Amino acid sequence: MAAASAAMTALLRPSTSPHFLKPNKHRLSPRFPRLCSFSLPSSTPQNLSTTPQTTIEAQPKLAITNVVDILSERGLVDSMTSDDLRSVCSNPNSIPLKVYCGFDPTAESLQLGNLIGMVVLSWFRRCGHKTIAVIGGATGRVGDPSGKSLERPELNVETIEKNRAGIRALVYKILHRASVEVDLEMGCIKDEYLNPETNEYCSCFAMEDNFNWWKDITLLDFLGDVGRYARVGTMMAKDSVKKRLMSEGGISFTEFTYQLLQGYDFLHMFKNMGVNVQIGGSDQWGNITAGTELIRKILQVEGAYGLTFPLLLNNDGSKFEKSEGGAIWLSPAMMSPYKFYQYFLSVPNEDVVRFLKLLTFLDLKEIQELEETMRKPGYLLKSAQRRLAEEVTRFVHGAEGLAEAMKATEAVKPRVFELV
Repeated sequence: MAAASAAMTALLRPSTSPHFLKPNKHRLSPRFPRLCSFSLPSSTPQNLSTTPQTTIEAQPKLAITNVVDILSERGLVDSMTSDDLRSVCSNPNSIPLKVYCGFDPTAESLQLGNLIGMVVLSWFRRCGHKTIAVIGGATGRVGDPSGKSLERPELNVETIEKNRAGIRALVYKILHRASVEVDLEMGCIKDEYLNPETNEYCSCFAMEDNFNWWKDITLLDFLGDVGRYARVGTMMAKDSVKKRLMSEGGISFTEFTYQLLQGYDFLHMFKNMGVNVQIGGSDQWGNITAGTELIRKILQVEGAYGLTFPLLLNNDGSKFEKSEGGAIWLSPAMMSPYKFYQYFLSVPNEDVVRFLKLLTFLDLKEIQELEETMRKPGYLLKSAQRRLAEEVTRFVHGAEGLAEAMKATEAVKPRVFELV
C-alpha cells in the first residue's frame, strides 16, 4: 500500500518535464527537419577527399530499394495505415525514414515471436533507413492486453529492471551487429557507431527507453494534454480491448489505457526525434493507430505511418514459438545456440520455405531454388532446414554462436565405423 500511495503521489505532483506537451504549445521540435534526415559519411577520410563528402541521399553506394515492396514479396506486411508509405519508399529523392519497434521487458529475454520485429527493422536498415529499438521500461510496468486472454501478472520494480537490462543488451547486440555489417557495406566509418549509453543519433541504428520520457509525466498532465484527444468509443472498438471485454475476466483500467501510452510514445518520438514509422506485429494494430491518430489530432500534421507484420505461426495456425522444452528464447543464457539451431532443424517441410522468407535475408531466387530442390529425387534430407537454421542462428547469435551450434551438432552425430 505504501508503494502504491507513493506512486499515486508522484503521478499527481506538478510536472517538471521539459519534454511533455504543454497546452496550446503542440509545436514540432525546431530540430524536426534535421531529425528527419541523416547522411552516411564516405569511407574516404575527409582530409584526403578531393570531392564533396558522399551522402546516402546524393550518391549511395547501394541503391535504396523500396522496403515495402521487399517486405510484401516476403509475406512480411499484414497492414499499413496508408499506402502512401509505399510511395514515400519508392521515391529516390525522399528523405530516409526513421522507423521504430518497441520491446516490453516482460521477461528476461525476448522469444522467437519477437524476432520478426528485428528482422523487419533490419530490412528497413538494409534499404537505407534509420532504425530505432525502443525498450518499454515504462509500458512494461502496465502490460499490453493485445493477444492475451488474461491480465499479465504484475512484476515488481526489481524484476522489471533486470528484464529491462537483459532485453536492452540482447536487442542491442543483435541489431547493432546487423547494422554494422550493412553500414560497412555502404561506406560508413567503423568508429562512428552509437554508444548504447548515450542518446546521440550518430549512426543508423539507435536504442531508446520510453521510461526516459515517462518518468517525469504526471497523471494530471497526461489526462489534460493527451486524454482529451482520446475517444472511449474508438478505444473500446480496438480488437485487443473487444476480445478482453467479452472474456470472463474482462479488462482492467490499467490495461485499457495501454494503447494511449504506446500512442504517446509514437507522438513523443515523432515530435522530438523525427521518427515517422512504427512497426509491430498484427496484434499491435490498435496500439499503432492510436499513435497515428494522436499525432494527427494533437500536432495536426500528416506523415506518420504504421506497418504491421504477421505473427509467426505454424502451417496449422498455431504459434511458432514453442518447443517440447518450452519457449524458444533468443538469449544464449536461456537457450544455447545449439538448442536454438536444433529447433530450426526440426521445422516441417511445409513450413520451411515460408520461414526462409520471413526470418532470413536470403534472396528470393535462392529460396525458390531450395524449394525446387526439395521436390527433386535425391534431395538431401533437411537441407533446407539446415540453411534456415544456419541463417537464423547467425542473425541471433552471430558467427561465433553459429560455429558453436554446428560444432555441437557434429559432435552428437551418430558415427559409422568400418569393420576391419
